[in-house]
Amino acid sequence: MRSLSEIDTTAKRATKAIGYSWGIAEEVGKNIRLLELFGLPGLKNLNDFFKVYKKKQFQTIGLINKVNESNKISYCPITLGINFLDQINLISEIKEIKFINVAYPLLFLPFVSRVSEIIGKRIFLKMDQNEFLLNFNQSINSNFLKNDIIKQVNKIDLILYENDNTFNNSEWEELYKLSEDTFVEESNSSKLNAAGAGLIDND
Repeated sequence: MRSLSEIDTTAKRATKAIGYSWGIAEEVGKNIRLLELFGLPGLKNLNDFFKVYKKKQFQTIGLINKVNESNKISYCPITLGINFLDQINLISEIKEIKFINVAYPLLFLPFVSRVSEIIGKRIFLKMDQNEFLLNFNQSINSNFLKNDIIKQVNKIDLILYENDNTFNNSEWEELYKLSEDTFVEESNSSKLNAAGAGLIDND
């Protein structure tokens, strides 16, 4: 089994060799490592994308809007992801974003996962029938369980979730009241034994 470090390095070098800058190659290396860590076929999709990269044209994107559509040529997942990272402040204000016609969308996924960590919000992403919940770049929950190459999707929907508790205030109060049974009243003895409160200096 290849190590994550090997995967990162090889993906980075291959990305540079295909024509991207070293800066973008660094980002792609991190992304493929991340996908493989989460059990998603990142390297397989990157390898297939590079087989057609110089034969086909791919659409780039400038300013990201609420709806982004490329009618004739599919969006390049890497340049789309780089711009997505670069426009974090704008994206966090939009809340819901659509991308129409994206090539190799799994390569876009880790950019979104990293944005989830930076802005501190969970992001729900749906690419056609495949759904992903990105949790602060710590995990990806999904119904996509195949080791497949996804060459193109018609639509990607993104929803940025607000950070709400999974419990109500009453449940919190009940549990907090139970936790109070562990509280110990502070005594003179505990004060003397507390860290930094000793009377003898051993230095």
